[in-house]
Amino acid sequence: MRLAMAYGGSTNAAVHILAMAGRAKVDVKLDDLDTVAREVPLLANVRPSGDYLMEDFYYAGGIRALMARLSHLLEGDAPTVSGRTLAENIAGAEVYDDDVIRPLDNPVSDQQTMAILRGNLAPTGAVLKPIAADPKLLNHTGPALVFEDYNDMAARIDQDDLEVTADSVLILRNSGPQGGPGMPEWGMLPIPRKLLQQGVNDMVRLSDARMSGTSYGTCVLHITPESFVGGPLALVRTGDMIALDVPNRRLDLMIDDDELERRQAAWTAPPPRYDRGFGAIYAQHVTQADQGCDFVILRDGEAVPEPEIH
Repeated sequence: MRLAMAYGGSTNAAVHILAMAGRAKVDVKLDDLDTVAREVPLLANVRPSGDYLMEDFYYAGGIRALMARLSHLLEGDAPTVSGRTLAENIAGAEVYDDDVIRPLDNPVSDQQTMAILRGNLAPTGAVLKPIAADPKLLNHTGPALVFEDYNDMAARIDQDDLEVTADSVLILRNSGPQGGPGMPEWGMLPIPRKLLQQGVNDMVRLSDARMSGTSYGTCVLHITPESFVGGPLALVRTGDMIALDVPNRRLDLMIDDDELERRQAAWTAPPPRYDRGFGAIYAQHVTQADQGCDFVILRDGEAVPEPEIH
C-alpha cells in the first residue's frame, strides 16, 4: 500500500490490494488505504500527477530505487517471489535523479494521492485521487447530470443542446462489477464538447466504474454499492444536488432520508446481464469494489490442498 501511494495512488491498486488481502485472509479494509495515503507522500514525479514519463522514472532508478527511499516504511524481512527478502531485493538500489524520484523531505505535492469517501451516495465507500484533481473541485456542490450507461453517455455527451454547465456533476451508472459488467475503465468521463470549447478542463464526475492510473481529473470511482444492484447511485435524478467534500471524506446526495427511501422502494432491479455461461457464474460470485471485485469462492473457506497426482 505504501509503495502504491508513493507512486501516485492508482485507484486500480485499491481493488487489487483488497482482492489480494481477501485471498490471503489479511485484514485490510478500504479505509486502511486512506490512512496510508495520509502518511505516505507522493515521491514519483511522473504523469498524470507529476512532470515526467515512465522512461524517465526507469532511468532515475525505477521501482527498486523508490522502494529504497521508502525502506523505513516497508517490511524488509518479508519474503518475496525471488526467494529473497524485500530488503535483499532492494539492497544497493540508487536514485539517479532526485527530481524524478523525490526524497521524503521534498515530495511532489502536499496533496494526498488517494481519498476514501463515504456518505449517503457511497455508503460502503468510493475512491478519488485528489492529487489528479483540480483543487477547486475538491469541495463542490452542483446539479447532477445522469447518464444511464456508457452508450447513453456516448450518445449525448457532445450534443450542442445538452443542458450542462461547468458546475454540473456528471454521473455514469451501471458500470460497476455487475453493471459493466466487469467494472470497465470508463470512470474518466469526457468533458462535454460545448464546455471544452469554453476552456473547461475538469469537472466532478461520479461513477461505479474505474479508470486507468494514467487518467486524471476530479473523478469519484468505485462507488459502492453499485447502481446495478440498487446502490444509491441508481436513485439519483438529473437536477439533484450532489455535494463532494474531500477534506471531510464525504459524498452526498442532497435529498432528505424520506425521499431517498421512497426512491429506493420504487427502484426495480434490471435483468441480469447473462443468464448462462461464465457471465452468469461471474455475476453470482463477484464482490463489490470495496471488497476487491474478486470472487467470493476465492476468498471464503479454508485453503485447498494440492491434488494428489497418480
